[in-house]
Amino acid sequence: MKIIKILLIAALLVFSIGCDGTASAEKDDRIRVGIVFDIGGKNDRSFNAAAWEGVKRAERDLDIELRDVEPGNPTSIEPAMRAFAERKFDLIIGVGFAQGPIMQKVATDYPDTKFAIIDGVIFEADGKTPKKNVASLVFREHEGSYLVGMIAAEKSKTGTIGFVGGMDIPLIHRFATGYKEGAESINPNIKVIQNFVGVTDHAWNNPGKGKELSLAQIQKGADVIFTAAGNSGLGAFDAVEQYGRDSSGVANKYVIGVDSNQNGVKPGFVLTSMVKRVDNAVYDVVEEITKGEFNGGFHVFGLDKDGVAYALD
Repeated sequence: MKIIKILLIAALLVFSIGCDGTASAEKDDRIRVGIVFDIGGKNDRSFNAAAWEGVKRAERDLDIELRDVEPGNPTSIEPAMRAFAERKFDLIIGVGFAQGPIMQKVATDYPDTKFAIIDGVIFEADGKTPKKNVASLVFREHEGSYLVGMIAAEKSKTGTIGFVGGMDIPLIHRFATGYKEGAESINPNIKVIQNFVGVTDHAWNNPGKGKELSLAQIQKGADVIFTAAGNSGLGAFDAVEQYGRDSSGVANKYVIGVDSNQNGVKPGFVLTSMVKRVDNAVYDVVEEITKGEFNGGFHVFGLDKDGVAYALD
């Protein structure tokens, strides 16, 4: 707890001069929104990047004051969240399920502050009732994954496709299950190889391991690989680019991106991306705050709410 207090003081000092190191702007009446990213940062070209796109769009459209924190390590997340709460931000957003236990504590300590968590669910003390001051933004990942599974099966020439997940948790298994079921709806005999980067938070930020797993799948015949692994997934892009050409240099192996449109990461080697519209979810909850209509509890985004889709460019 002493370490948390020290980090909180440091965080407050940083906030007092503004996130960009310049003096804070004159106080105004704009809605203030703070966002704490997951490890990997807002330029991960995946989950964090999608959340960043949503809050930046809200900043442009809704005239909010926006501050963000990219934690260098997991211990920096709680002090950053508490610093936003101490400064009475109108909405504090946590990116990723891993922030769930932290937000559970902070939201309890600041019951009059509004929070939102992406891919997590925060309950009251009874463990059953959704916490009133937290909007839990969750997605039907299996629906979008089903669609890209169909696309993968249609594209595959070998009858073998792969899935590389980040942390071995139920959330990522939903991606894997939807992908497999979608592929099997096209080819009941298709082989789907599944691997996970790890069992800790570090599984999201290990592109070397992501590449290693992808190469192993390619060696087993996979010619399409879907990755749901955060920054680790970029290793799959590298593997496919390196070993995904035929003798004439034409692409014959492909990767499917996730969360945001990753089709431009390795042009020519990306079949599509399973887009989880984190940007829309974040924008919606910020808009609620600006209208004074914040709703705690579950916010579920699926195909019916444009919450998941696949990239078409």
